[in-house]
Amino acid sequence: MSSIQAQIPAPVKASASKAATERPDRREAILLAAERLFSQQGYHAVSLRQIALAADVPLALVGYYFGPKQALFHAIFEHWQATIARRLQRLQAAGQAGDSEQTLTAIVEAFVEPVLEMRASAEGEYYALLVARELAFRTPEAQSVLEDYFDPLAHAFIDALAELFAGNSRARAAWAYQFALGALIHHISDNRVARLSRGQNLANAPEAAGWLVRFICAGIGAVMLAPPTPVPNLSPLPH
Repeated sequence: MSSIQAQIPAPVKASASKAATERPDRREAILLAAERLFSQQGYHAVSLRQIALAADVPLALVGYYFGPKQALFHAIFEHWQATIARRLQRLQAAGQAGDSEQTLTAIVEAFVEPVLEMRASAEGEYYALLVARELAFRTPEAQSVLEDYFDPLAHAFIDALAELFAGNSRARAAWAYQFALGALIHHISDNRVARLSRGQNLANAPEAAGWLVRFICAGIGAVMLAPPTPVPNLSPLPH
C-alpha cells in the first residue's frame, strides 16, 4: 500500500522553559479543542487564540507544541492516522473473504466500519465531523491535508474495486468510490433523519451501519456491472 506521510512544519517553541510547559494533557487539550472548533466553524473561522481559550492554555503554548495554525491542522490528522492504517489493514484482509460478493462486502466494511466506530466514540466524534466537513467544503488548506492523508487511502480502495471487477475500468471504480464516499460522509455528518422519520430514527444509530454497508455494496455493484450508457443531454433549459 502507499505510505501516508504529511509534511508538517517544525513547531515554533515558546520562550517558557520546557520543564515548566511540556505536559501531555495540555497538548491533548489543544488538539481536542482545535478538532471541535474546526469541525463546528471551519478552518478560516477559528483563530489560535480561540483554540487556546477553549483548551484553557496560554496562547504561547499552542505555538510551542504545534507552531502555526496550518501545522496544528495537520497535527490533528496525524494524530488519527491509526484509523487510516486500520482501514487499510482491513482492506488487505478483504481479499481473503471468499467469493466476489463476500469480498465486496468486506471491502465496504473496511471502508465504513472504522469510521462509524470512531464517530460513535467520545474522542473521535469531532474528528469524524471535521473530515466530513473538509471533504464537503474544500479549502486550499484542507486540500493539502486530504492529498497527504486520504488520497492514498482512496487509491487503495479504488484499486481493490478495479481488481474485484476486473472486466471494468478503473475510471468507473473511481466513480463508485466517490458515490460511496458521499453516502458515508452524509451519514456521519447529517442529523436530518430524525426529523424526516418523525422522531423514529436517531442520527448515527448503530442499526443503520449494516444498512449503509448493504446500500453501498448495491450501489457499487450497480455502477460496476452496468452496461455503457449514452451521455445525457444536460444543456440548460431555454428561458
